[in-house]
Amino acid sequence: MKSLRKKYLINAPSGKVWIALVDPKEIKEWTGSTARMDEKVGSRFKLWDGDIYGKNKEIIKNKKIVQEWYAGKWKEPSIATIEISGKDGKSKIELKQVNVPDDEFDGINRGWDDYYFLPLKEYLESSE
Repeated sequence: MKSLRKKYLINAPSGKVWIALVDPKEIKEWTGSTARMDEKVGSRFKLWDGDIYGKNKEIIKNKKIVQEWYAGKWKEPSIATIEISGKDGKSKIELKQVNVPDDEFDGINRGWDDYYFLPLKEYLESSE
């Protein structure tokens, strides 16, 4: 199992970033896929029409999301932590994901950029 860390800067207020991460209607806008998501600890989520799924483990509104992530037939979850901090209408996002299966690491690492944070950034920055 491997771990990864990434940082992103989005030119949008942290409150807008937060809504785009937890509101299923907003998620569909930047992913093009249906989602089940909310900001309640213990609730289950699904992203990309269920390709990624899991459970919210910790939520600090507008600041932090910790989730158990599953994809395919993983026997145990990966833990993804997204931390958001904002200043002057800009948001810094720090991602940490642990327990990533070795044979899927490269795809997951690229996936955070290609399918998650770069589309989110483009969506939020084009609506500013």
